[in-house]
Amino acid sequence: MTTVNGVPASASPATRLLVGGRVHSPTAPDATAMAISDGTVVWLGRDSVGRALHPDAEVVELDGAFVAPAFVDAHVHATSAGLLLTGLDLTGCRSLAELLDAVRAAEGPVVWGHGWDETRWPENRPPTRAELDAAARGARVYLSRIDVHSALVSSALVELAPAARDADGWSPDGPLSRAAHHHVRGAAKEAIPVGRRRAAQQAFLSHAASRGIASVHECAGPDISGVDDLADLLATDVLDVVGYWGGLYWGGLEPVDLPVRGLAGDLFVDGALGSRTAALCSPYADADTSGVLYLDADAIARHLVACTEAGLQGGFHVIGDAAVAAVVEGFEKAAAVVGVPALAARRHRLEHLEMVTAEQAVKLGSWGVVASVQPLFDREWGGPDGMYAQRLGVERGTALNPFSRLAAAGMILALGSDAPVTAVDPWAAIKAAVRHRTDGSGLSARAAFTAHTRGGWRAAGVDDGVTGTLQPGAPATYAVWDAGDLEVAAPDSRVQRWSTDPRSRVPALPALDGPAPTCLRTVLRGRTIFDREAP
Repeated sequence: MTTVNGVPASASPATRLLVGGRVHSPTAPDATAMAISDGTVVWLGRDSVGRALHPDAEVVELDGAFVAPAFVDAHVHATSAGLLLTGLDLTGCRSLAELLDAVRAAEGPVVWGHGWDETRWPENRPPTRAELDAAARGARVYLSRIDVHSALVSSALVELAPAARDADGWSPDGPLSRAAHHHVRGAAKEAIPVGRRRAAQQAFLSHAASRGIASVHECAGPDISGVDDLADLLATDVLDVVGYWGGLYWGGLEPVDLPVRGLAGDLFVDGALGSRTAALCSPYADADTSGVLYLDADAIARHLVACTEAGLQGGFHVIGDAAVAAVVEGFEKAAAVVGVPALAARRHRLEHLEMVTAEQAVKLGSWGVVASVQPLFDREWGGPDGMYAQRLGVERGTALNPFSRLAAAGMILALGSDAPVTAVDPWAAIKAAVRHRTDGSGLSARAAFTAHTRGGWRAAGVDDGVTGTLQPGAPATYAVWDAGDLEVAAPDSRVQRWSTDPRSRVPALPALDGPAPTCLRTVLRGRTIFDREAP
């Protein structure tokens, strides 16, 4: 991909004309060229017509590259994900011993690590605090489990959070969860220098841009990150950051004085399945517990009513079936107070929504609820032999993340990663959504792609009909990919190659079974935020 006429790609000319590519557009599915002016798409069509219509434009030769709307990651934790990139990455640890070796090799007085998963280790257990202390050699160590709902901590870190010892979820020798976990996580965050935190944020945002992502939804909150952390993110110009704050709003003063999109995201109704804190109607299959319910239906309803009346988007983190039941009951109570039209108009959102029945999905769809979901959860932990089945048994464990059920119920789907819980990899997420490990629960490729592009904008309240697409009048927010073969679904569901039917009225997408597309450039409203060729 090269630029001609001597104009650098990062400039902002009056008109820029991309030619020689394959453009994913609902209005011109056979387009090979696209014109942009003042950050807006103004034309799509064939190369020769574009050159004739825009003779003075800066011309960008695509050399056959694929141009598509940029992705939106609808659920991230930027600082934690950045610390995974710049700190101790435990996602590849294959045993308890490897984790301890990684801690021994870490440097500095504060060791922040993430990603261990004892269900994949031969020991099938995490290290004890004594084992961790021996490896830490006095360092303050915080190691979050892959789901970020429990953590291994050294005794030196506990000394910074003495309240953890008296809190729910305390263990004298094992991982900490619930309130105890929140105490030590807060202490670990405070121990990280501001410069290191900001560098981690920038590293993550730049990484996201390199994956074709132009916007992320930061799910912040008092138990997740902090006000200063979110303020720094909202001030960034690396890419578009939509902020959510996971704090209750029951009227009066808002819980955070920042320009957030809503009081939603990780406002916890329950925890996570891996840490056995997701709230269940029946106990876990591998432990004598049913998890924990942080908010009941009355608290959920009060929050929804207050947000609706204030014109705010509300929402919750919800995973287990008992938590989903509480959320549905809370919506019913809120609808009785403010009315269904007012409730639906706010487009409240639910994060994860893993254990949901068809009846519950229909109700949520009728209330205009957004489902912010993470397909890589199913790839990592779904199926009859995954962590879900281990925690819940095969029958319950293979019924999670029913994306097709949510879509059929009319819910807006927005795909994300929950980074650092799973990787920022949009094409892998689309493949996981389509190739769900439980038959009948997946999406079509087109629906998954839409949910990872336009769906993310709609989830944040942008529903002008064009944002998240490439058509005249749409913001020029797109990514350019070295994508190899493209394919489209024919009416009889057979796969056709782009080259065999260029006149098809269905926009093509990269083949799911082909090589992973490589991002060459990401553009946000006409401004280049990532360029692989840049020095």
